[in-house]
Amino acid sequence: MAEPGIGAGERQTLFRALTARPDAVALARIDETLERTALTDVARRQAGELSHGQKQRLEIGMLLMQQPRLLLLDEPAAGISDDETLQLAQLLEGLRGTCSMMVVEHDMAFVAALAGETGIVTVLAEGSVLAEGTLAAVQRDERVIESYLGR
Repeated sequence: MAEPGIGAGERQTLFRALTARPDAVALARIDETLERTALTDVARRQAGELSHGQKQRLEIGMLLMQQPRLLLLDEPAAGISDDETLQLAQLLEGLRGTCSMMVVEHDMAFVAALAGETGIVTVLAEGSVLAEGTLAAVQRDERVIESYLGR
């Protein structure tokens, strides 16, 4: 059986990683991940040629190849277009049930897309939990309003 590719989740020596040829199982996982990240149409392009949003989805796809139990995402929507933000939100929404996610984000529209009506949002201020609950609840919280709007 051929060695899996670099992102397929097994420890390898540098030589093995550089000379590895993915087997049918790894190729199927790659195709599935490309489909899931909406990158199938750009699969043969160099990463440097991709838009910022496509690069974000590529990085998430590389992590998904490792089959993580937890994804930690720090401002994944920063600097990407509205359309790319929507694609990223759809990608993360599609990961529900496959792994846990912790997303740190300041874009409230993106947070709303991820949290939905029932998702839990935690608001931090100076490293401490200021409020926690649904997005609607934390947006009504006087401490949040005071801290972020200065009223």
